[in-house]
Amino acid sequence: MKMDEHTDPLLDPPFAALRGAMAGLNAPRGVEKELLDAFARQFPPRRWYHALSPRQWGMAGGVGSTALVAVLALGLSTQVPPPALPAAPAVTVDDGAAFIALASAERIEQEPHARMLETDVPRTALAAIGLPVTPENAGDSVRAEVLVGADGSPLALRLVALP
Repeated sequence: MKMDEHTDPLLDPPFAALRGAMAGLNAPRGVEKELLDAFARQFPPRRWYHALSPRQWGMAGGVGSTALVAVLALGLSTQVPPPALPAAPAVTVDDGAAFIALASAERIEQEPHARMLETDVPRTALAAIGLPVTPENAGDSVRAEVLVGADGSPLALRLVALP
């Protein structure tokens, strides 16, 4: 939209007088360029890191180091803990022989169709429950009775004979 298209004809003479008066106020050519050059000489451009004051740099360093300490603290606290040693098995005595619980007592009591199986168990498999294993007896097997649940999972173990 041009300015002259929708102007009121009554305003044309005052606007013409205003334009004439303003034409005498324009600066000569080249003055603006000289002023900008003088300003650039007096105030040279600064690098981005000069824009921050020493106080702002100190605050940025403090915040950064605090964030680093927090990240390191969280990183160290979420490390995987070393594997725990096997807990001492729950042992109960039944008719003079010791049963070693392989499942919780609640799980054993809730099993409706448990059955007893007699089997030979490799000595290396019994190392997790505390049976000593040496290179000499690692290949041996131990006679044991195993209490097995309806799903086939072992619930308790009784060692019958140790070689």
